[in-house]
Amino acid sequence: MNAPDNTARRFTESALAEHQPSSIADFHSWWAERLRAGVFEVAPIPFAELNGWYFAPDGGNLVHKSGRFFEIGGMHVAADGGESWSQPIINQPEIGILGILVKEFDGVLHCLLQAKMEPGNINTLQLSPTVQATRSNYTRVHGGNEIRYLEYFRGPKRGRILVDVLQSEQGMWCWRKHNRNMVVEVTGDIPEHEDFRWLPLSQVWRLLSVENLVNMNARTVLACLPLQRPPASAATAGSSFHEALYRSYEKGDGESRSLHSLTEIVSWFTEMKTRNEWRSSLITLDKVTRFSRTADAIADDDRNGFQIIARRVRAENREVTEWTQPLLAPRRQGLAVFLAREIMGVIHVLIRARPEPGLLDRVEMGPSVQLAPTGAVASVVGPEPFYEYAVGTDASRVRFDAVMSEEGGRFHHAQTRYQVIEVGDDVPVETPENYCWLTLDQIMELVRHGHYLTIEARSLLTCVHSLW
Repeated sequence: MNAPDNTARRFTESALAEHQPSSIADFHSWWAERLRAGVFEVAPIPFAELNGWYFAPDGGNLVHKSGRFFEIGGMHVAADGGESWSQPIINQPEIGILGILVKEFDGVLHCLLQAKMEPGNINTLQLSPTVQATRSNYTRVHGGNEIRYLEYFRGPKRGRILVDVLQSEQGMWCWRKHNRNMVVEVTGDIPEHEDFRWLPLSQVWRLLSVENLVNMNARTVLACLPLQRPPASAATAGSSFHEALYRSYEKGDGESRSLHSLTEIVSWFTEMKTRNEWRSSLITLDKVTRFSRTADAIADDDRNGFQIIARRVRAENREVTEWTQPLLAPRRQGLAVFLAREIMGVIHVLIRARPEPGLLDRVEMGPSVQLAPTGAVASVVGPEPFYEYAVGTDASRVRFDAVMSEEGGRFHHAQTRYQVIEVGDDVPVETPENYCWLTLDQIMELVRHGHYLTIEARSLLTCVHSLW
């Protein structure tokens, strides 16, 4: 169902709002206060001290006694060219809710975001959606408190739905994991809570440049927002890049001046999925090779990918204040880059059809350049022909550059460096067959549907929006 006609305009106005009763300095004061007020502890433990988790006798999967939440099992992958490998995988069949409440203040839409602690966060608190919960959490399998503001996303009190789409998550580490990305508008009074704050999009965009502040779940929901071309008056004075960027949001003009039509892009993407012959399947953890289990880790033998670890957690502002759980810990930082080039006066972004074994359709549209922190997958995805433009470019062409965290509820200190880099004629319009140039309007049209953009590409789309 399409969003109301004026929704894109209202979000665009929020993204351009300059003068608000609450300033960015007020936000940082609130954030510092939440850090001081919180009591958070995360400590390493051996697997034997996991409470409610155990290694199943029939295959060795690490599972929860409730049979819910998620489990650590195994995955076998046979890739193109005869290469194959196996690895641990997070199997979470439940579909959770990632939801942001929005409300008008003084005629400007604001997002209700929260200061949320996750056990895998490198810096404890990060800015999160209003609701961020698995089905097991919001049905209270853990026996804890109710999820605050959940009633506005489901049930009779649900607000006006502006965005509602299933989106995938890391196909390198998760088996067909999806979450429901929602944006819901409310008009009445909303109970306030000290861990939550209303922010216009203009402030959220500014906060994206702060390392490890806006979490992955907030970024993916924000990527799904409908936006329209900003007015010409909003462009940075004399900036041809920003003028071309704004034209990339134009629907009629953008399509007529795009390198490819949306129909051609969907056909290209369908062809890329059809050609992919990767075969992936679940196996039990005891069938995984090149990983060894010790008392406190399931570690990759070559120390080049990731390991599974266990943590004890204490967080007084969570629905359950103490718990234990396993986490997937990558061994290095990832890199995800959008290359942006002006073509026919309109900014286009270079997209790659990227295979990931845990994705439902195996292939989704990913960044122009991506260096994954998982060695096995990186070795078979294929070369990165545009890598030199990501590492050897002039600093003045780097339009966005920040290190951001991946999902702290499942991953331990997982970070990716996200960059948006402007390129020129040195990057050809003609590309390898698994790449394609898209305008921002075309990308936003695709992200309204699931199974098109990877989580990294959606994070980068949000970063591009912040360049206004």
